[in-house]
Amino acid sequence: MTTARYDDAALRLAAAAAVRAPSLHNSQPWLFRLCDGGVEILGDPARQLAVADSTGWAVRIACGAAAFNARLALAAHGTPADVALRPFPSEPQVMARLTPATPRPPTYAEQQLYAAAPRRFSNRRPFWPDPVPAEARIRLIDAAHAEGGWLDLLVGMTALSGFAQIARSADRVLRRDPAYQSEMATWTHADAASDGVPATAGAPVAEPQDLLPQRSFAERRRAPGRDFEAEPLIAVLGTHADRPIDQIAAGQVLQRVLLTVTDAGLACSMISQPIEVPPARDHLRQSLRRSGAPQMALRIGYGDPGRPTPRRDLDDLIVG
Repeated sequence: MTTARYDDAALRLAAAAAVRAPSLHNSQPWLFRLCDGGVEILGDPARQLAVADSTGWAVRIACGAAAFNARLALAAHGTPADVALRPFPSEPQVMARLTPATPRPPTYAEQQLYAAAPRRFSNRRPFWPDPVPAEARIRLIDAAHAEGGWLDLLVGMTALSGFAQIARSADRVLRRDPAYQSEMATWTHADAASDGVPATAGAPVAEPQDLLPQRSFAERRRAPGRDFEAEPLIAVLGTHADRPIDQIAAGQVLQRVLLTVTDAGLACSMISQPIEVPPARDHLRQSLRRSGAPQMALRIGYGDPGRPTPRRDLDDLIVG
C-alpha cells in the first residue's frame, strides 16, 4: 500500500496561502519545507523580534495562523491535511506538520474562507459607527470554538472601559521602553517593502479622546470628523492553556476568526499590547473571569476599503 505524500506543487500552494497570515509588525517569521512527503511550517529565528517577542509567543501565533491558511489551501484543492503541532520534541522550530488526509471535495466553509485569505488585512483606521450584527457575532464565536479556542465579546461601556484601561496601561509600559520603540521603528517603512508595516497602513496619530491605544507607525493625522468609534466591538481570543503548543493552536484560532471577519464583510485590527505585557495579560484574564490564557484582542467593525501589506517572495521562504 502506497502512503500518500505531498509534492513540491502542494508545498508551494500551501506556502503561497500561508504567507498571507498576520504577524507582529508584519515580520513574517516563517519558513516552509517538504520533508518525507509532509509540508512543514517552521519558525524563523532570524525574524523573531528580540524585544517585543523575547519568549517566541508572537512567532508561534504567526506560524499557527500560517498553518491554518496552508490547511485551507490544501483542502480547497481537494487534498486536505492532518495537522500535527510541534510534532518533533527535538526540533521545536517545526511548528506544524501537514500530511495528506483522505482526498475529498472542499466544504463550502473552506471555499469561502480560502477566498477570503488574500483579502484579509489589518485595518487600523477609525471604523464606521454601524454595529456588528448579532448573526456575525455568533459566527465569530463559533469560528473560535471550531478550532478549540474561545472568543469573548465585550458588551457595554463598563467592560469596554475596563479593557481600555488595561490596554492603555500596557501601551504606556511599551512606549517607555526605548529598545521596544526602536525595534518597532525598524519594521516601519515609507515604501513598498516586502515586510514590515507601511506607514500608510498605520493608525492616525493618537488624540486625547481615543478610547484605545494605537501603535505609532506614522505621523498621519486623521481626517476631520473621523474619530475612532465611541463603542468599538472588542473581542478577546484565548486558549485553555498557555504552553508553546497552545500558542500555535491560538494562531489557528486567530486566523479562522480573522478570515470569518473578512468573509462577513467586516474589518479588524489586532490589539496585542495587553498580551505583550505579562501583568496586563493576567489582569485581562482576571477581568474576563477566565481560567485560560488570553492570546489576542481584536477590534471589529465596518471600515473603509484597504489592501493587504506586501509579502516576501516564496523562493526565499522554502527551504530544503
